[in-house]
Amino acid sequence: MTETSFPQASRRGVLAAGMALASAGIVPAAQAAEWPSRPVRVIVPWPPGGTADSVARLLFAETSQRTGQQFVIDNRAGATGMIGSGHVATQPADGYTVLYGTTPLSTSVLFPQITFDPARDLVPVFQAITVPQLLLMNPAVRANSVAEVIADAKARPGAQNWASAGSGGVQHLALELFSRRAGIQVNHIPYRGGGPATNDLVAGQVQYYWGNADTAIAFVQEGRLKALCHTGATQLASLPHLPPLSDTLPGFETYEWNGLFVPAGTPPAIVRRLNAMMNETLATPAVAERLRGLDLQARANTPEQFADFFRSQSARWNGFIQEAGIRLE
Repeated sequence: MTETSFPQASRRGVLAAGMALASAGIVPAAQAAEWPSRPVRVIVPWPPGGTADSVARLLFAETSQRTGQQFVIDNRAGATGMIGSGHVATQPADGYTVLYGTTPLSTSVLFPQITFDPARDLVPVFQAITVPQLLLMNPAVRANSVAEVIADAKARPGAQNWASAGSGGVQHLALELFSRRAGIQVNHIPYRGGGPATNDLVAGQVQYYWGNADTAIAFVQEGRLKALCHTGATQLASLPHLPPLSDTLPGFETYEWNGLFVPAGTPPAIVRRLNAMMNETLATPAVAERLRGLDLQARANTPEQFADFFRSQSARWNGFIQEAGIRLE
């Protein structure tokens, strides 16, 4: 028997070991080096017009141009982002279906009916942006300060109508947190995204909305909406004279966040490659300038850093939801 010849049983063992390595995701690392070799679907679980849709299109248009490979936006709205997110959780873990996820993934305790677990079934890849909310009002509302809004709500309990981008989203939770901190009762009117909520606010169908800064800035600057404060910790570049809500309610700080996820089991090499692509896109001068102009906070990050952030946000919001006894309407 030569050194390079094997008994039949050993050959079978080698084949079995090779199959085991493939199923464990070791052999697919070679395939990951060729990814992407065809168009990648990017599921945005919200309708067009809001923060997630707008930023996803900005980032992936640049990524497509730089890489020469198509990243196709697919809007799958519904159930505060849970329909589109759940769809991605069931897709093959091959890197060709990506979720552009948002804050409601960290409020999963609100959705006992969902059939997937964000922490188990999705892998964090890249944190795209964070953005504070603005306290927005229809111009017909006479209040000129947060204190006046609170005073009016206390004088007329349940008379104010506040929009949100959907039950369980950060705008809804910002409202719940604000209501509890201020000691007021208001009506929550959920919409199927930030775009429809903003449109109805402009039209006067609702009076107030904790809208994401990026999508509301133009409306404020044009005088179509009024803004009284923001929920961030630092000055806004676009509205430098707008005070933080923490001036009135100390310690109040909330943000919408967006980030990329892939189905659990996706080869780590693909996760790393996608993360590197997005960091390169983020560093592109045109993209960086556009994000800054919209008061969208973004910085280079690793999958591990985004995973840590996702866990901390989930602990914060799910803890608040349970403590406050919040239930979906």
